[in-house]
Amino acid sequence: MADETKLLELIAVCDDPRKLRVWIENARKERRADIEAAAFRRLVANLPKEKPGTVEHDFWRTIHAFEHVLSEERGKTTRLARTRQKVARVGEIATLTDWATSTKSTDGFDMLLERKMPELTGEAIVLRHAERFDTAVVEAARRRLEGAGIDVASLPASVF
Repeated sequence: MADETKLLELIAVCDDPRKLRVWIENARKERRADIEAAAFRRLVANLPKEKPGTVEHDFWRTIHAFEHVLSEERGKTTRLARTRQKVARVGEIATLTDWATSTKSTDGFDMLLERKMPELTGEAIVLRHAERFDTAVVEAARRRLEGAGIDVASLPASVF
């Protein structure tokens, strides 16, 4: 138990993506979901270059997390090229606004819910940073999450 506590303490302060990826892989082999989750959370919290606590940081944390999950599942590096291109054109706020107000949920939204990660959806980011969005966008995000059976009150105020 002491070794586990020590490892979790090391993970909590690690800034090296390579080490974190090794811990994720080793934890998966050893069926240690707690260690794998801690290393995954730390990895995706460290990858964005944007200032922590900002909508931009949350956005890129989600993109990195989703790309990591897809890469693991597919066995090859997977990048969200179209999403990255859109952000380069219009920015994070406009991209999140489009996702939340679209008449249909995005594939990413559905895939994140399937993987039990509703806190990483664009809609959850909109709710966490409601002050940056129009009221109609926030309400659309809330409706989409609630329509998918997500209790928005239970979503964390901050992720990772």
